[in-house]
Parts: sequence; structure tokens; C-alpha cells
Amino acid sequence: IKGKKGKKIMEIIKQAIQNKYDFFFMFDGRNCNPNGEPDAGNAPRIDPETGLCLVTDVCLKRKIRNYVALVREGVPGFKMYIQPQSGQTLNARDMESFVAATGCTTGSIAEYKKGHPEVDDVLRNFMCENYYDIRTFGGVMTKFQSANLNCGTIRGPVQISMAESVSPVELRELSITRTAVATEDEIKKKEGTFAQKPIIPYGLFVCTGSVSPTLAQKYTGFSEEDLNLLWDAIMNMFDFDKSACRAEMATRKLVIFKHDSIYGNAPSHKLYERVHVKEVNPGKPIRSFSDYEVTVNDTDLPAGVSIEVRE
Repeated sequence: IKGKKGKKIMEIIKQAIQNKYDFFFMFDGRNCNPNGEPDAGNAPRIDPETGLCLVTDVCLKRKIRNYVALVREGVPGFKMYIQPQSGQTLNARDMESFVAATGCTTGSIAEYKKGHPEVDDVLRNFMCENYYDIRTFGGVMTKFQSANLNCGTIRGPVQISMAESVSPVELRELSITRTAVATEDEIKKKEGTFAQKPIIPYGLFVCTGSVSPTLAQKYTGFSEEDLNLLWDAIMNMFDFDKSACRAEMATRKLVIFKHDSIYGNAPSHKLYERVHVKEVNPGKPIRSFSDYEVTVNDTDLPAGVSIEVRE
């Protein structure tokens, strides 16, 4: 590929990560609601058959975004495409990005594409260069999709699974009251407001993920700096996400498997199986991280795979 397009692609490949990574991390929560289910009164998400508690990948990505937005606020290239209560719709953000990337302020995106077939690459590069979460997780830009642009959907190199608790959890419904009255009727009745607060006494969660250098090089330019920021976010995201129902949540361990090859030197599931978690006193109530024994088998690793453990 020659010309400006070829030069840009070479820049993306050069700055992008050169190794495949698999990772396994665990976090816990005490007297908390780690991820409420909106359709169930915001109660913790629990598998009714196994009793295991679930935390969605969307929830975890939100915490990673919040951490990066905080520590890289105002730094070029680290804006967030998906951000809550920003006062701007995603379609408006798409249009703003289109104008910034092309300089075109008149007509539709579809009309612009007729005379500029390279607009797909221009917009994809612009979105990836400016938005950390698109560069990392990918994204869907509906405004670009409606104009039939291939860059309307970008597949990100970092993928994270849903987290699941190691052991079944207990769902507790705590009754709470508000004595400060809010309405005239409450004054007449001389009573406050009653409500339920659903929590789990304790849960240790495990989650897996992977980082694809092929997608980073082909599409987004996800770099070593981005990767190190991701590790920092995973380790610290709960410290910047405190609330009454998540006051005692923390990342306990992050295990990183680095492959020499961009295609990987061992199956991901075989590497995840090297992390073992078991109860110290089976049958007794679990109320802290010390009630588990966690070991990581770092011996006889497959050729071309190295391991790093962060705590």
C-alpha cells in the first residue's frame, strides 16, 4: 500500500503492541452490591442454579474507563467515547469527529464518501487516535453505520469476560428507613420511608481477558503505553469507584501471561488453569480474602510464554 494511506498504516503497526497477552484477575467485595440487575430491583446478579454471583464485562469496562478518564484528563488521545451523563449524544460526537477529521462542515457523511472513498480509513484512524476506549475495546458509531461506512464498527484488541464468584453467595435484603420526610403526606402519617438494600456479605470474583496484537496493528494502534495504563486501571479501578454499596471492593491479584508471538504460544484456557483458588476451611462461611488460598503455577511454562503477577 503506497501513499498517505500506506504511511498511516505503517505508523499504526509500528506503535501497536507486538505481543499477545492473556490475563486473569480477581477482585472481592464485602457487604456490597457489586453489580445490580435493573430488572430485579437492582439486586446482585446471581445464577439461580449455582448461586454464583456475576459481574458483567460492561460494568468492569465502565470502571476502567472512569479510571483512565481521571488519570489522563485533558491529555490528547485519552478521551472517552462512551461516557455517562456527558450532555452529548453519541451521534453528535460522531458528527463532531467527522468534522474534525475531514474539515467538512456541509452535507451528509454519505455524500462526502462519494468523492472521498478514503474517508473510512480517515475516520477510523481519527477515532482510534483520540478515544482510548475505542482504541482499547473497539466501538460502534451509529452515525457512521447509517452512512454505510465500514468504520462504523471497530473491533478492539482488548476483550474481557464476565466475572463470576468462586463460591456461591448469600443474598441479604436489609431493611432501611429514612426518617427525614419528603412529602406532606409523610408528615401527616408521622413516619419515614422504608426500603430494601440488597447486598452479599462477601464474594471473591474471577475474570479473564486477552489482548490481540493483530487487531491492534490492523485497526486501532493500541500501544504499550495503553497496555500499561490498562494494567494500572485493573489494579486500581475500585479505589476510584467508591459508593455506599461498593465501599469495600478491591482488586486482589492480576496474572499476566505474555506470549513471544503475536499469534500466541499456548491456548488461553490452559494458561488460565494455572491459577488455582480454593477455600481454606470448606463448609464454613466465607467472609474475607484470607478464607481462600490462591496459588499460581509458574513452573514449566509453555515455550515462549512468560508470567507476571501483580498484587
